[in-house]
Amino acid sequence: MGYEKALAAYIAATNTHDFQNVRKLLDERAVYWFSDKTCESLAEIGQYFENAWKTIEDEVYQATEVQWLITEENTATCIYTYHYEGYYNGEFVQGNGRATNVFKNVDGNWKLVHEHLSSLE
Repeated sequence: MGYEKALAAYIAATNTHDFQNVRKLLDERAVYWFSDKTCESLAEIGQYFENAWKTIEDEVYQATEVQWLITEENTATCIYTYHYEGYYNGEFVQGNGRATNVFKNVDGNWKLVHEHLSSLE
């Protein structure tokens, strides 16, 4: 699987709302920078995802305007605009922001090693 397919698989896994599917695509030392929290372990990342899925029910996550800034044999970095929609307290909500993802090739498998999400504002 190439880095572009790794990003697509990551988005698809996120939309399953099952962290075990996401976990398969993460490096053991993955670090996430969310706008309100830094997660430096897979356990923290998993808790953040689970909480987000409980907060925004039936969330659908998308990536648009993907730009691959660096693509090498063992690393790839992209930026994109993320979009989400779902239900918060029974009301339909949607939003977007900026994302940076860093992937590394581990024995022929591309793993996400870093994600940074922030608002567009």
